[in-house]
Amino acid sequence: MTEFDLPAPRRATPPAPVAPSRARGDVAAGGAARDVGVVIVAGGQGTRAGAEEPKQFRWLAGKPMLLHSVQTFMARADVHTVVVVLPRSHAADPPPWLFQCDVERLLVSTGGRERADSVANGLEDVPDECRVVLVHDAARPFVPDAVIERVVVAARAGTGALPALPVVDTLKAVDGSGRVTRTVDRAGLWRAQTPQGFPRAMLDDAHARARRMHLTATDDAALCERFGYPVVVVEGDERALKVTEPGDFARAEALAGLR
Repeated sequence: MTEFDLPAPRRATPPAPVAPSRARGDVAAGGAARDVGVVIVAGGQGTRAGAEEPKQFRWLAGKPMLLHSVQTFMARADVHTVVVVLPRSHAADPPPWLFQCDVERLLVSTGGRERADSVANGLEDVPDECRVVLVHDAARPFVPDAVIERVVVAARAGTGALPALPVVDTLKAVDGSGRVTRTVDRAGLWRAQTPQGFPRAMLDDAHARARRMHLTATDDAALCERFGYPVVVVEGDERALKVTEPGDFARAEALAGLR
C-alpha cells in the first residue's frame, strides 16, 4: 500500500460535485428519512491498549466499549443500518452482548489488513437505500449526538464532513535524536475525529479508485480529498476522545460522567 505522504501521481480530473442527498428508503416514526448507513470500524486488535482481548470489547463505563457506539447510532431515527466491522477471528462468532441492539438494523462485516480495507468491506454491506454513509471508530465511544447531527447535515448537503477541534498546543518538529528542528505554525490545523460522513456515491467512488491505485489512508476524508472531493470541518467535541493507550481508559471513564 502507498501512503499519501509519498509523491502524488499526476493530478486526476476532479469529479463532478455530488448532488445533495434526497430522502429515499424507509421512513422512521415521525416522518424522518431513514437513509443513513453507519460503518463502525472495530476490526483491529488494539494492542497498544495493553490487554489480550481487543480494546473495543473491554468494558468501559458499564458496558463494552463498542456497544456504546452501536447504541448511540441506533438511537437516531435516520439510521437505516449499522455495519460493525469486527476482527476476522470474531466476525463469524460475534460477542453475544452485541445483539442487545436492534438486530434488524445490525450487520456484521469482516475486518481487513488495513483500516481502509475494513471500511471498504463494511461499505459493501451498507444497503443501497442508504444515501449518506457515516464511518466511525469504535475507539471513540462517547461521541455526542449533536456532533453526529452536524456531520449528517453537511453530508446531506453534498460534501464530505468530519468533526474536528482546533489545535491549541504549540507544535514542535523534532529529529531522530529528539532535538527540536522548528516550531510548526498551528494556524489552520485541526484534530480530526469521527464519525466522518459522506454522500454514498462519493465514498463508494473514493474507495473504488483507492483500491485500483493500491492507496490507503488513515481516514476516509483523506481518500476523498485525494480525488478532489470537497470535505468540510464541523465542530467536534472533547468527549469524542479516541481510546488508544492504557491511560485513555481512565480519561474516558471521567468523560463518561460528563455526558
